Amino acid sequence: MNIEEMQSKAEQRRRLRGMGRTYKRGRLWWIAYYYRGEEIREPTGSERESDANKLLKKRLGEIGRGRLIGPTEEKVTFEDLAADLLRDYETNAKKSLRSAKLSVRHLRDFFGLGRALDITTDKVRAYTQGRQEQKASNASINRELAALKRMFSLAVQAGNLSAKPYIPTLEENNARQGFLDHGGFLALRNALPDYLKDPVMFLYLSGWRVSEMRLLEWRDVDLTGNVIRLRPEISKNKDGRVLPLHDELLDVIGRAQAKRMLECPFVFHLRGEPVGDFRKAWKAACKEAQLGGLIVHDLRRTAVRNLVRAGVREGVAMSLTGHKTRSVFDRYNIVNEADLIEAAEKLQTHLSKQPKSGAVVPLRRKA
Repeated sequence: MNIEEMQSKAEQRRRLRGMGRTYKRGRLWWIAYYYRGEEIREPTGSERESDANKLLKKRLGEIGRGRLIGPTEEKVTFEDLAADLLRDYETNAKKSLRSAKLSVRHLRDFFGLGRALDITTDKVRAYTQGRQEQKASNASINRELAALKRMFSLAVQAGNLSAKPYIPTLEENNARQGFLDHGGFLALRNALPDYLKDPVMFLYLSGWRVSEMRLLEWRDVDLTGNVIRLRPEISKNKDGRVLPLHDELLDVIGRAQAKRMLECPFVFHLRGEPVGDFRKAWKAACKEAQLGGLIVHDLRRTAVRNLVRAGVREGVAMSLTGHKTRSVFDRYNIVNEADLIEAAEKLQTHLSKQPKSGAVVPLRRKA
């Protein structure tokens, strides 16, 4: 090293000492710098002074840009983020824990060995592209990205990270276009096994979720007041709600009461056990009723549409079915071809009532 290089390094050390310093403790070099009025000391893990100078310059650059990353953030890994996410789901007893675990498995395949700071917007886009190449749907990818967003939010809230990356999501076109008219439902119901007829009738009339129907117990049913009070702990959004019982819905509960088993708390059951997965029986009934492509959740969507078409105010309909956000409610209450035909007929009826002749009134010109 010549004299000029030695002078340059000495000058560099003097400048660094003005804002921070390097020093040796034992065999290893440390750095110290000031941030928001406090001195921060950080080990470099190196025996070389040059490494200490590089790290000090890096930290001073971060401070100059207004974002000090520091050693704590650099140690946060994807696995730390994932563990915090699942802990949050378990602590809050979220019903979507199983879905969150599945999202974490997919994310781990791509980000699992890296630091949180290495998860940038570009890396997220690369992950999205890879999942698309695996033929994953946009909805599935968005659920995984939502889990990743939640991971970073929790880390920022805990003070483990100071910022989170921008995580772009995909457009979804997941509004279903099929629904059941009443005649189609009756054909479907007749094709179902006897033990499923009333549970499915309940779903059709109430608009409740399948999980809520399965977990409904007799303690939730007030036969004196003719209402069902859904417990918050079995509701997806953890909000209890009231379902009045009358006409066919009351008949369904009456038939369930006639089949009640004292040792079984569930309203709908099969030989004392709650109604399980009935997708196979559902598919066979749909085939027999010539309703291919129908899914059980379409009953919930149909109930929403029926309530609105019956003139029930939308706020009341949302209370009955348990929809908290208007955007989801709107997705269920979509317009179909019959609605368009009805609108065209109403327009034609209106026009037919208009006078067959009349004078054309010219528009006046402004002076």
